[in-house]
Amino acid sequence: MDKVFPDATAALAGLLRDGMTIMAGGFGLCGIPEKLIGAVRESGVRHLTVISNNAGIDGVGLGVLLESRQVHKMISSYVGENKLFADLYLKGELDLEFNPQGTLAERIRAGGAGVPAFFTKTGVGTLIAEGKETREFDGETYVMERGLVADLAIVHAWTGDREGNLAYRKTARNFNPVMATAGRITVAEVEHLVEPGEIEPDHIHTPGIFVQRIVRPASFEKRIEQRTVRPRRA
Repeated sequence: MDKVFPDATAALAGLLRDGMTIMAGGFGLCGIPEKLIGAVRESGVRHLTVISNNAGIDGVGLGVLLESRQVHKMISSYVGENKLFADLYLKGELDLEFNPQGTLAERIRAGGAGVPAFFTKTGVGTLIAEGKETREFDGETYVMERGLVADLAIVHAWTGDREGNLAYRKTARNFNPVMATAGRITVAEVEHLVEPGEIEPDHIHTPGIFVQRIVRPASFEKRIEQRTVRPRRA
């Protein structure tokens, strides 16, 4: 099966529908599947539940889906850097399920591994634990968290081959590998597309069995959320 598609719109064709759950890789603006996010926006699908560490920034990344009001609920860890995100939530126009960052990562990893739930000490005694089952282990209280799966996972990789094997670059790896395993369908955008065998087996982070579709966009824009510079010395 040929997994390579000519563009992001083609790569998502037939996969999108109203009310679906989408996992989107990235951390801040690092390692986000920006072209695939753009194609989701252009499709016009609505009432989405989006699982992502955050929602980009205003007008960039997942922020464009907030602007178009296509997102009904976010399952996230961090909402800073995005004024619209906070505004929609405070107005009651966006549902939000907060997670400690490590818990969010583990919920996704568990979903990808077929683990329906696990217990963690993180959040015990806080609002995070309200309404959730708790249990004692070795004299300590733990709260149960459910694993997460999605109808669709969209991820960004540095290099991919035509069979879907992926390698990520440095901190752009972040949430992408675990999300690639936790989507019923996973679509990857890659910066470099190579032939099978060109990625060293030990350098593969996501095996191709987890990836159903691949797209290599013509260009990428690398953005920086906050730039701090020193004045030049004379």
